[in-house]
Amino acid sequence: MRMEETYEHIVYSKNVIEFVTVAKEYCSFLESADNFDRKEFVTIATRIIPLLYIKAAVLPKLEFELEEEIEKTVDALSYAQIQESISAKLGRFNDYLEVFTPDMERSDSPIIAFIGEDMADIYQDIKDFISAYRLGVTEVMNDAVAAVITNFELYWGQRLVNTLRALHAILYSGDSLDEEEGEEAYRDNQQKENWYNRMQQDWQDEQDDETPVF
Repeated sequence: MRMEETYEHIVYSKNVIEFVTVAKEYCSFLESADNFDRKEFVTIATRIIPLLYIKAAVLPKLEFELEEEIEKTVDALSYAQIQESISAKLGRFNDYLEVFTPDMERSDSPIIAFIGEDMADIYQDIKDFISAYRLGVTEVMNDAVAAVITNFELYWGQRLVNTLRALHAILYSGDSLDEEEGEEAYRDNQQKENWYNRMQQDWQDEQDDETPVF
């Protein structure tokens, strides 16, 4: 295939390139969350999330070309680091009431969701997409677009709008977004507990893998 024919593929179209640009900004933003104070983080998030939704909503619907799934690049540790960073940044504002979920119909009590978890879930799909797209192999790029739009429709698109609703409420509630006395110590303690629990689980998984089966 000649080079000029390759670049005529839809993966190089304006809508796809614009989505790639915003997706990279979203991932870079979350990876540098520690560089912002809480109000800055929430403000930027309420601007980039709707833009990401718009750019994803106009992506072309593509058919998969490869037989095997694209390799995932975001491992459990990377996911946990993003989630904990956002959760720590938001502190007492991290949780919100979930209303757009099938579980609500069967639940007698409110369902709590977490912004840090939602944004990390979105990050996982987006980062996997970017990692595959930047390889520059047309068939891989095609399947990366096909996968990300499918996941957007079925999963993380709803997470985007749910998170935006929660962040909007935080930003315009009139509550002070400054950290309260003792909140930083509580956040640091929670992070230590999360890291410890994860290390314990990883150790237990390794032990289970090494246990001989008779």
